[in-house]
Amino acid sequence: MRRPAAVVLTLLAASLVVLPTPASAATACDAAAAGFTPVLQLDLPERANYLNTTPPYSLDRTAEIGPNFDRVGYCLELDGQWVWTAMEPFSTDARRIGLPTRPGEIVRQRVGDLDVRSNVPGVTEGTGQSGYLEMWPNQYAKTASAQVANASAATYDADDSPTTTLGYGSFQVSQVGPTRPSTVPAKPVFAINTFTQSDTSLLSLGIGARPTADPDWTFADNAAQYTQRRLTAYVRTSIVTLTESPQDRQLIPRDASGGAAVPVAGRITDPRVKSVQLKVIGNGKTDVYTSASRQFRFTPRITAGLHEYTFELLALGRVVARRDGIVSGDAYVVQGQSNAEASMYNGAASGEESPYLRSFGSPVSDPTISAADRVWGYATGDVSRQSGSVGQWAIRMGRQLVDKYKVPIALINGAHGGQPISFFQRNDANPDDIATNYGRLRQRLVAAGIMGHLRGVLWYQGESDNDNAAVHVSGFTSLLQDWRSDFGTTPKYYVYQVRTSPCGNSTSTSLREAQREMGDTLGVTVLSTTGLSGHDGCHYAYAGGYRDMGDHAYAVLARDLYGGPSAGVAPPNPRSVTASGLQLTVQLRSTDPLTVEEGVAADFRVDGCCGHGDICRLPTGQAGTTAVRSANRSDCPHLPGSSACGPVDHERHRNRSADLHPSDQD
Repeated sequence: MRRPAAVVLTLLAASLVVLPTPASAATACDAAAAGFTPVLQLDLPERANYLNTTPPYSLDRTAEIGPNFDRVGYCLELDGQWVWTAMEPFSTDARRIGLPTRPGEIVRQRVGDLDVRSNVPGVTEGTGQSGYLEMWPNQYAKTASAQVANASAATYDADDSPTTTLGYGSFQVSQVGPTRPSTVPAKPVFAINTFTQSDTSLLSLGIGARPTADPDWTFADNAAQYTQRRLTAYVRTSIVTLTESPQDRQLIPRDASGGAAVPVAGRITDPRVKSVQLKVIGNGKTDVYTSASRQFRFTPRITAGLHEYTFELLALGRVVARRDGIVSGDAYVVQGQSNAEASMYNGAASGEESPYLRSFGSPVSDPTISAADRVWGYATGDVSRQSGSVGQWAIRMGRQLVDKYKVPIALINGAHGGQPISFFQRNDANPDDIATNYGRLRQRLVAAGIMGHLRGVLWYQGESDNDNAAVHVSGFTSLLQDWRSDFGTTPKYYVYQVRTSPCGNSTSTSLREAQREMGDTLGVTVLSTTGLSGHDGCHYAYAGGYRDMGDHAYAVLARDLYGGPSAGVAPPNPRSVTASGLQLTVQLRSTDPLTVEEGVAADFRVDGCCGHGDICRLPTGQAGTTAVRSANRSDCPHLPGSSACGPVDHERHRNRSADLHPSDQD
């Protein structure tokens, strides 16, 4: 027994970092930084082009520190002005806490437990605040992700977007509201910009918010105004190292018991620590777990519901790790082209956002930016290709599920507008290939911990296949096989029948008919869009479009997965067409009552006829099981009290030499 014990003690001693006295210059933040160790110090020049190089730090102890820290702090000094801020770590690598100068060194996320001290008016001092980090070597745009309440898409501020092009640089910490919406203004704590631009460009930097122009000091070009420009980065060395824990705002898929086990594991690295304690706070109670093992592991359970959990790990009386906003619930994937992206074209869906609607990563197509975004955030509906973007109909669908069934929902959108079916295929030699749309989505699902735990996948694509039914069916069949291989056969798979293919063409129906038949041939559930009045020829307004799609998708998921009602949910779908003289009768699969409205005959055409509706003899104003077909009009035949978005478009039933088609006239 002595030999293993000696080995353990040796390993513990090897993992303990004993830091010598810091060899850095004294700073105005030394009192505020008590308990922290300086690891990087840089006297900022007036101009810098640090792209793809390491800045000339006068102090660099990052290799010595490695991963052994549990808080990060910064001190910026500008001619007597100073600010100190400390936060939970956003990386486990000390080399990543300095200025980001190389591709992929992108941090764009919330941080909790933000402490701020400063002598600059307008900077809000305090502890336990919420922060937002924007750190990258890239150029960036004003476009907001909507993750930050009260940020603007019209100015450079606390919520901007890195672009593919390198060569400007942002190193910013902002104070933001803890919730969305929030009354707390979003404002910079400090900003250092333009450090990867060129040797001729002045740095743009400041403490607090810039009083004029862009609040985050972008394009301020003001470095020459200061004689002292010093940045010092600090860490608080860890006494416990975590090897497994949830992320802030993470959704953990619920199991058959209505909750989830949440592992928290690690090792004690300081011999003074005799035990660790885990507090799980949420759902009206606090559970406490204790371990005296040097290698510890906790697996507390949380319950699915509209309540968040906080995890606190304590040792020697201090909080060594804290995770906020943990929930358990259900996860869905939304995929396809622009009507799956479903960003705002006409009318906002921001009112549907909820703290219990979550997302992970970003559907951005740039592989480097995609790979850098591996954090949980709030789902948003109006913007596309941003952290948390899920689309308008998905956010509406998710909100309905949250409100009705009191369960948090994660929505992962991988859509990319204007792309044919080939764009979405898997690279079978490397399924995680981040250069592919499939690989980017797959990596996000794995990193989020929801691969293999999806409830459903919703697909809207086909406009860019230009009514080529054979190519579309072949491509989707292959894609569906890969999904079922990677995602599993448990999730339900849903396919929207597109409104037009290509956009603006309302008469071509081969691809739409092929999509309708997928319900029979591929075992998917087909959803309709024919009755939506908000269609503009390609996309949809929110009212009469994406909002109604979200309502119908919610009703279908409620029916299939939550025990919701089935009456009026399925869109009318023809079973057969029979001819009697000049009259064609369409028999639907559903026995739900159908009301036929005046003028519906104009929505039909028969191949070989010169007009629409001239051979149809349709009884109007009746409800019953006899069905007729109408498409792409807001006044299409409807199911009283139905949530369906019109009938499924069809063309397949041949009678003599004629085919029945919808006219698709709005």
